[in-house]
Amino acid sequence: QTVAFALLGAFVLSLTYIPMMSALFLSKKIKHKPNISDIWMGKVERVYQKTLNWVIQFPKMALGSVLALFVFSVVLLTNLGAEFIPALEEGDFAVDTRVLTGSSLNTTIVNTQKAAHILKTQFPEVEKIVTKIGSGEVPTDPMPMDASDMMVILKPKKEWTSAKTFNELSEKMGKALEAVPGLTAGFQFPVQMRFNELMTGARQDVVCKIFGENLDTLAFYANKLGAIVNTVEGAKNLYVEQVAGMPQIIINYNRNTIAQYGLNIADINKVVNTSFAGQSTGMLFEGEKRFDVVVRISGEQKKDLKDIQNLLIPTAQGTQIPLSQLADVQIKQGPNQIQREDAKRRIVIGFNVRGRDVQTIVTELQGKIGKQMKFPTGYYVTYGGAFENLNAAKNRLMIAVPVSLLLILILLHFAFNSLRQGLLIYSAIPLSAIGGILFLALRGMPFSISAGVGFIALFGVAVLNGIVLIAEFNQLKAEGINDLRRIVLMGTKVRLRPVLMTAFVASLGFFPMAISNGAGAEVQRPLATVVIGGLLIATFLTLYILPVLYMTFERSNPKKKKHRKSTHPVVVLLILLGIGTGLQAQTPITLQAAIDTALQHNLQVKSEQLKSRYQEAMIKSSANLPQANLIADIGRINSTYTDTKFGISQSFSFPKVYTKQRELLQEEWKSSVMNIAVKQALLKKDLSQLYYTILYTEQKRKLLLYTDSLYQAFYKRAEQRLAKGETNILEKSSAEAQLGQINLQLQQLDQDRIVLQLQFQLLLNTAQSYSPSTLLYKMDPINFNDTSLLKEHPSLKAILHQQQIADAVVEVEKSLLLPGFSVGYNNSSIKGMGADNIVYGNDTRFGAVQLGMGIPIFTKAQKSKIAGARLNRQVAENNYAINWQNLQTSYQSALLQYSKYQKAVQYYEATALKNAQTITNTANLQLANGGINYLEWVQLINQSTVVKNDYIEAVKNLNESIIQLHYLINQ
Repeated sequence: QTVAFALLGAFVLSLTYIPMMSALFLSKKIKHKPNISDIWMGKVERVYQKTLNWVIQFPKMALGSVLALFVFSVVLLTNLGAEFIPALEEGDFAVDTRVLTGSSLNTTIVNTQKAAHILKTQFPEVEKIVTKIGSGEVPTDPMPMDASDMMVILKPKKEWTSAKTFNELSEKMGKALEAVPGLTAGFQFPVQMRFNELMTGARQDVVCKIFGENLDTLAFYANKLGAIVNTVEGAKNLYVEQVAGMPQIIINYNRNTIAQYGLNIADINKVVNTSFAGQSTGMLFEGEKRFDVVVRISGEQKKDLKDIQNLLIPTAQGTQIPLSQLADVQIKQGPNQIQREDAKRRIVIGFNVRGRDVQTIVTELQGKIGKQMKFPTGYYVTYGGAFENLNAAKNRLMIAVPVSLLLILILLHFAFNSLRQGLLIYSAIPLSAIGGILFLALRGMPFSISAGVGFIALFGVAVLNGIVLIAEFNQLKAEGINDLRRIVLMGTKVRLRPVLMTAFVASLGFFPMAISNGAGAEVQRPLATVVIGGLLIATFLTLYILPVLYMTFERSNPKKKKHRKSTHPVVVLLILLGIGTGLQAQTPITLQAAIDTALQHNLQVKSEQLKSRYQEAMIKSSANLPQANLIADIGRINSTYTDTKFGISQSFSFPKVYTKQRELLQEEWKSSVMNIAVKQALLKKDLSQLYYTILYTEQKRKLLLYTDSLYQAFYKRAEQRLAKGETNILEKSSAEAQLGQINLQLQQLDQDRIVLQLQFQLLLNTAQSYSPSTLLYKMDPINFNDTSLLKEHPSLKAILHQQQIADAVVEVEKSLLLPGFSVGYNNSSIKGMGADNIVYGNDTRFGAVQLGMGIPIFTKAQKSKIAGARLNRQVAENNYAINWQNLQTSYQSALLQYSKYQKAVQYYEATALKNAQTITNTANLQLANGGINYLEWVQLINQSTVVKNDYIEAVKNLNESIIQLHYLINQ
């Protein structure tokens, strides 16, 4: 693969740099000969023009072929597999070696020395081996005595003779170590192994963790899962965590025998403890020093199980009895270790990945586990290690890639002031993705995070060629050429060399990374492969597909005005997010019509109505009887003859229970109906506020446009005065600054209007876009002194109804103290002699009716429920009192706000607005006559504008207070 890629790079180099350098050399040596580079590129241009002319004649076929190629590449990407990052060749091996569980330190040392000797003698690539067993003084890496790390320091790769790659060398070393019995070895790189252990708690590339409660069950399923892992190709160095296997001496006392000898457990435990751990029996003094005298059995006398079984226990009678007569002494396998994660027991099954990607292996493993293993309740398996890191990185890329694509599109829009041409250039991104995916597949590389970063870099570079071509097409069109075919052919001919150089320079820059074999090359190769392949394919396809798309777009694009204001970036973002409905043609609508429309179509109101219908349907479930019990017996019921018996029974509660349950469901249905009214009241309030806020923005817009007209006239006058030399530049600059501020406020107001229109449309929930139709900005005042309407507020009535629901719950709980009933019937045969001395056979059957009554004897729990239901009734009363107080407070506050803003509006309408208009007219007249200078005029105009703006704000506040009062009295 590397050789093929190098040949491809050489071909690219021959197409670009060799002819150019040759032409440069020959042009210096042979002045009279033509430039070879121009001759060669001229041939390329002629071939390209002919093929492009043919492609333009069949646009549908060209676009269809590219679309099919893109679909094929997407399908290919799903089958490439994936890994977090390629494994870096660190130059040495870290071998995780383990012996049998519970082995001593000497056993581990002997086995690791044998393994080190085998590697040192059989493989000349090994320079030295260092083995670490157990934990150091600072236990940053605690390990049991049966585990060790063997660091295999290797010579430079050029001196190897046994293998050519690290994977091949690890395979041969692993087979050589099989000669050491009971030793398992897992080959990894040192830093990689440490990172795996830090992230997942295990040293392998992929870690399967089984969570559960019972250690034996965990060990059973771990061994079963390990057997499945061995069937997966590419899974090497399997490690199954040993949670059992530690030999222990278990002493089970025979309490009956102990009692016969007059002994007790404490005395026997003391003897056993003294024998093994030792007990202090006195003090030994040597001058000023003193030492405890400890008595215990010597080591030689407790090496065998019989030594422990023959341990003598003294009795009160002075005799000594062997421990084996008082207890059962055995050696059993006990727990080796108990690992926990997230407060749950777990066991680890780990393996390394060789020759395949992580995602493909884990996907195959998950499929086999799903088919071959069924975990009991409470047991489950998770997959960690490199697979977990891959998923986490994919989730980050799912955010980073769309953000980068959106930023590219926004920048393209800013560059061309056209969303249409931005999308046209944007087509280079999927074209470049085709090349990146195909080249990854050609080199046999799975998708990795480095490849994902390469795609992000590729997308940014891929649009450069599109920018070069579209800019040239626009330039030719601006020069007066209207024939699209001619524009495309001329533009591509002029820009062919810049397009090729843009792609080849970036590709050649990444080429050393693509064929690198040095340190870190494993991460560099996927990134460079994606960029090179993407740029080469994208350049080729862009030169043919982009002209076709340009002609298609321009034919469907109506003629534009020569001078047109660019769309604001915020509007572009709204269109991109799919919320441009507020920009459609709008139909005028009155407030009452808007409320009626919203009550009919609003989704929140519909949701409450569906909940009400659900509660209404649930009323019929009040008399829900339990299932009838049907029984059948066959066998020797009454005698040695075989008889049959059939029966049916039905139980039901006291009729009052069903009545009370129906009343409770009816009350809950009424509450859901009241909730509809609550939701409708809130909808009316929100819709009214939006309605008059939109009108408020219209009034602000009119005021700004009026002020803009004043400053436009002032700006023209300042220009004339400056041209005549009657004033300086300060007057004109002041007018420009004022106009700029007004334009900025108008843009912000237009954006606010779009947002408000979207919210208004959301509440209406209709396909047709509506806007307020009334010209009356100020709402009509009404009399708000009638506080009796407050009690009719839907939310207060809904809270009050909770008391009735609580009463119904109390009645239901009380009815459950009544007795229950059951009715049954059975029919049976009785073969043989009956009580009336008559012999009966199969033809004669006997029937009986059963009547039963369930009497509640243990009623303490039910009475507690009744008491709780009554307390809930008191809670409902308190909630009503609290909401009533809050409603009254809100009403008084809204009433004060209404009075305050009404007086302010009356003042503005009676006096302030007239004075403001007088100020404006007089200032304009005085400025024209030369009575005041421009600074005094600006000050007076601003004063008049502030008064008018304050009036608009006062009316807005008055409308909001009226809407709040309407909501509180439910009008």
